[in-house]
Amino acid sequence: MHPARIAELLEPFLNGQDQRPNTKHLIPHILTYIDLLRRWNARINLTAIRDPEEIVTRHFGESLFTARRLFPSSTNAGTAALGCPAERSAAAVRSLQGDRKEHGFSFHLALSERGESKGADLAALRDGALAAEGNAEDLRANAQHHPTVADLGSGAGFPGIPIKLWAPNISLTLIESNRKKAAFLREVVRALTLTNVNVQTARAETLPAGVFDLVTLRAVERFSTILPIAANLVAPAGRLALLIGTAQLAQAQSALPYFLWHAPEPIPLSKSRILAVCCRPSGH
Repeated sequence: MHPARIAELLEPFLNGQDQRPNTKHLIPHILTYIDLLRRWNARINLTAIRDPEEIVTRHFGESLFTARRLFPSSTNAGTAALGCPAERSAAAVRSLQGDRKEHGFSFHLALSERGESKGADLAALRDGALAAEGNAEDLRANAQHHPTVADLGSGAGFPGIPIKLWAPNISLTLIESNRKKAAFLREVVRALTLTNVNVQTARAETLPAGVFDLVTLRAVERFSTILPIAANLVAPAGRLALLIGTAQLAQAQSALPYFLWHAPEPIPLSKSRILAVCCRPSGH
C-alpha cells in the first residue's frame, strides 16, 4: 500500500489531527505491521479480514480512534480525554503502598480504619504518612507519563499495539493465552522495536487484580464472561475501554453498575460499533 493511501484511510479516525509529533511516523510502522499480519495470517487465524485497506480502517483506524480519545495530544486542545474524575495513578501508588493492611502508610486511612488518635503513636503515624504521601505524589507524577495499560485478549494486537504507537510512553501488557498468537505479538513488538511492552501468555483471571490504569477489550468471545475479569484488572480510579457493538452496551453497564460511564462514542465509518469508556471509583 502507498503511504498516502494509508493516511487517507486513517483521516476519518484521526479527524485531521496530524499535528501530534509521532502521527506521521505511524505509517511506516503500519506498513511493517500489515506485512507481518498478512504473512502470519496465512498460517494462523489472526483476523478474518484479508483486504489491506479494510485492515487499515477496521483494525488500525478503530484502534487509533481509541488511542486519540484516551490519550489526546496536548496540542489538540479540542479533544478532551475520556478520563476519570480526580484521576490519579492508583497502580503506581499501590506499588509504593503494597497491602495497606500490612504496611499502614496512609495516615488518613489509618485513622478511619483503626480509630486511633493518641499521643506518640499518632505523631509517628503522621510523620510516616507524610513521607509516604510525598513519595506517592512523585509516583503519581511519574505514572502520568508512564500509565500502565493492559490489552485483554489481544489476538492480533488491536487496539493495544496501535495505542502504544500513538502513545509511546505507556507501559503496555498484551494478554493473550493462545501461544501462537502470543508468538506473533512478540514478533510485532520486535519488528517495530517497541520498548516497555510485555506479552503475557496467560489467562487474565490468573493475573493480579487492580493493577492497571487502563484496560482495553475488543472483539472477544464470551463477552459476558470476560467483562468482569477485565474490570477486575482495573486499578481504583482507572479506566476500562470497550470497543463493542451498540447492542452490548446495556449488558456491559448492567454487569458493572458501580463503574462511572462516559457517553458512548460512535466509531467512524461504522453503523454499530462504539467506544465505551468507564471509570472504576476509588472506593471499589
